[in-house]
Amino acid sequence: MSLTTHSMVTPSGAVIASAAQRELTDTEVFGAHMRGKMSIASTVPMDTMDDLSRAYTPGVARVCTAIAHDPSAFASYTWAARAVAVVTDGTAVLGLGNIGPRAAMPVMEGKAILFKRFANIDAVPICLDTTDVDEIVDTVARLAPSFGGINLEDISAPRCFEVERKLSQRLDIPVFHDDQHGTAIVTLAALRNACLVTDRTLAALRVVIFGAGAAGVAIANILTDVGVSDVVLVDSRGVLHPSRLDLSPVKAELASRTNVSGIRGSIADALAGADALIGVSGGQIPTDAVAKMAPGGFIFAMANPNPEVAPEVAHQYAAVVATGRSDYPNQINNVLAFPGVFKGAFDAGAREITPAMKLAAASALADVAADVRSAERILPSALDPRVVPAVSAAVSAAA
Repeated sequence: MSLTTHSMVTPSGAVIASAAQRELTDTEVFGAHMRGKMSIASTVPMDTMDDLSRAYTPGVARVCTAIAHDPSAFASYTWAARAVAVVTDGTAVLGLGNIGPRAAMPVMEGKAILFKRFANIDAVPICLDTTDVDEIVDTVARLAPSFGGINLEDISAPRCFEVERKLSQRLDIPVFHDDQHGTAIVTLAALRNACLVTDRTLAALRVVIFGAGAAGVAIANILTDVGVSDVVLVDSRGVLHPSRLDLSPVKAELASRTNVSGIRGSIADALAGADALIGVSGGQIPTDAVAKMAPGGFIFAMANPNPEVAPEVAHQYAAVVATGRSDYPNQINNVLAFPGVFKGAFDAGAREITPAMKLAAASALADVAADVRSAERILPSALDPRVVPAVSAAVSAAA
């Protein structure tokens, strides 16, 4: 076992060292995943014949009959009303891409145990062996009576937008694509606090989003919703603008209401004079392109495991630097959002997760860090016990 310490130099010359991180061995990592990371546990005793009679036959028949006569009793006498299905087709897993449903299962298990650990919500990973939008929608819709909410995960764009839209129209329970909305919520919270520690305002920022997939689209939408008028998106072929003929309908719609300066070209052209860079692409950005940014800005390089801009480089050109990793300061991670969002929705009996609920979640998350807010701490730790109560209360109130 070894310890590594990452050091970074800020624009002022100060050296910031993150906490020492232990390099995990293959034995530790694979050992933690052996036979999966989750199991089913009983909430009632099963030690005597009376226990069996109450939990199963004949007692269970009385509960089934009661639900049949009064469907509202379902929420009181099963776990389903507060259980979440974590659904994927394995086409956009982490930074690994289309690895298929079986290879995606470890991530879905991880998501499920995060729900349990942080919000005490039971979740079940479901990996579907189809990439057809209608087949995914039909399958999830038929499974929906077993759950109180649907968390879509790691489904590639642009299909993910259609899957979420169709399921939201078809179901009367919350449907939430975490790659989109969880990322957008946490990014907005981080951006708000970065502005506070540098005496800036959201409305005055020129923001470049590197990556126009699920996360990039959702971030652009939530930023424009809060008044950030100068947003530029860049995909693998360059800046999004209305004259491009290779854009999907989702990208074309975004291009029509972003990029107010009419920028064209590459990421380097977009970054010239930009105040903030939000990386959600998995690609790498050359140092000379980053050097064109306005001084004192923000770089959120959120790709995992390799940020679009190495933090050591980013600190040479930005006042606030964040990544998606846990071994650097300022981790921007969805776990700060989705447990509280679902808990708040469940507490309120919400049938959907609205834009207002997402904005409330971002605001509450930003406020949790108020007592420690600095350039090196723009968000609370994922282990901060105040996060889920604050986010869930705000979401519930907004619902």
